Amino acid sequence: MSSVAHKQAAQQALNCMDLTSLTGTESDDDIIQLCQQASSQAGSVAAVCIFPQHIPLARQHLAVGIRIATVTNFPHGPEDIASAVEQTRAAVALGADEVDVVFPYSALMAGKPEVGAQLVAQCKAACGTQLLLKVIIESGELKTAQYIEQASRIAIEAGADFIKTSTGKVTVNATLDAAHVILNTIKSSGKAVGFKAAGGVRTVGDAHAYLEKARQIMGPDWVNPQHFRFGASGLLSDVLTTLTGCASKSAGDY
Repeated sequence: MSSVAHKQAAQQALNCMDLTSLTGTESDDDIIQLCQQASSQAGSVAAVCIFPQHIPLARQHLAVGIRIATVTNFPHGPEDIASAVEQTRAAVALGADEVDVVFPYSALMAGKPEVGAQLVAQCKAACGTQLLLKVIIESGELKTAQYIEQASRIAIEAGADFIKTSTGKVTVNATLDAAHVILNTIKSSGKAVGFKAAGGVRTVGDAHAYLEKARQIMGPDWVNPQHFRFGASGLLSDVLTTLTGCASKSAGDY
């Protein structure tokens, strides 16, 4: 990759990044620092992704235009639909712009695909028309292309706005193979659904591979924050080093 292409990938990764901190041990100072990191001389990330209880504080410290994403049914994706919907409603009430809900992937593998369909549909209803619902299928746990495609298709048909690979909390998170399956499923659906790679994308080189994969499948103009996101925090340091020569202290990888 040429230096020009490397910088272009870094800029696109920055603009499409959901800067994330989901350790469960964040202090108020940690959240404030994350919000400060979301803007730099190189530009701003698309969103920060944090636990729901931190949304009001983040709203006070984020630059205008940066969205707030949060997580529900996280991280294990239980099949308690009522609980997932209640958590999603609470996140909406707290002021989230986007909700990343974990798909009940174990239920799917146990032969209960209807659980995921109902959970996504009801959580999308709880989000209303203004909020994005990003559905985390946990592709590393689904393992096979067949399950990854099935989970993606169920989520898309139930109203998902994005399909997200992973929580970042399991052994195998985002992979290019899973991205290939998800992106092709989105394309074949004919719907305006986005893609988010999360967990393990740590360098501009890593990001470039996903950006290229999306361009190859979806077309060169498709890759933008409305359709494509990275869920990351460790990635920010390499991106800023590439763009400005100065790394930002990372909140820790996701």
